[in-house]
Amino acid sequence: MRKIFITISACVIIYGCSVNSLFYHPNHILYQIPIYPYEDITFFSKDGTELNGWFIPSEGTPRGTVIFFHGNAGNISAHYTFVRWLTEKRFNLFLFDYRGYGKSKGCPDRRGIYEDSVSAIEYVQSRKDVDPNKLLILGQSLGGANAISAVGNNHFKGIRSVVIEASFFSYTSIAKDRLRHGSCLLPGISADILLNDDFSPGMVVDEISPIPILFIHGTADDVVPFP
Repeated sequence: MRKIFITISACVIIYGCSVNSLFYHPNHILYQIPIYPYEDITFFSKDGTELNGWFIPSEGTPRGTVIFFHGNAGNISAHYTFVRWLTEKRFNLFLFDYRGYGKSKGCPDRRGIYEDSVSAIEYVQSRKDVDPNKLLILGQSLGGANAISAVGNNHFKGIRSVVIEASFFSYTSIAKDRLRHGSCLLPGISADILLNDDFSPGMVVDEISPIPILFIHGTADDVVPFP
């Protein structure tokens, strides 16, 4: 009985680490910097964790400000190319790193990253050079989940639209999909035992209404399955 218990416990620990690694793949490599003048920003999450971001002003009179929530790999310098064109279209652009990513302090965890996401929106709203009534949210992959959770759980004023690219419905659903092959789970042990749906986007996406939301997803996506 003791051997069986030890085996199950070890499997649970290994599986738990695997689940966590699905969502968070940070690094501290500086891949590139913005091609336009920008501010290197320090702001703070709810628990005081120091976070880093880039604010890139619009070329010309801004039509609004886009807050970009990047995916789970690398840091903002790896994702900048995806959104750098927005300043040319006369949008201010704010990119930020979750805790543990890039120059942001701390270690990533689901609650912490949720609070980082909320704090990023609040920071942009507080800037004197930003119209707080013309904010747009853009989230990619894990960043899309964070964006939906942050906007859906809070009644932010001034958000005009939300765009989500290649995200997922819930943490348990994506974990089950990614770990169904090669998992060490024993019969009778479910992903639900080790993972819950706290801060999952599917739980609060309806709360974003009446703000318009656009979902973009490729049918050939082999990282986050098409719904």
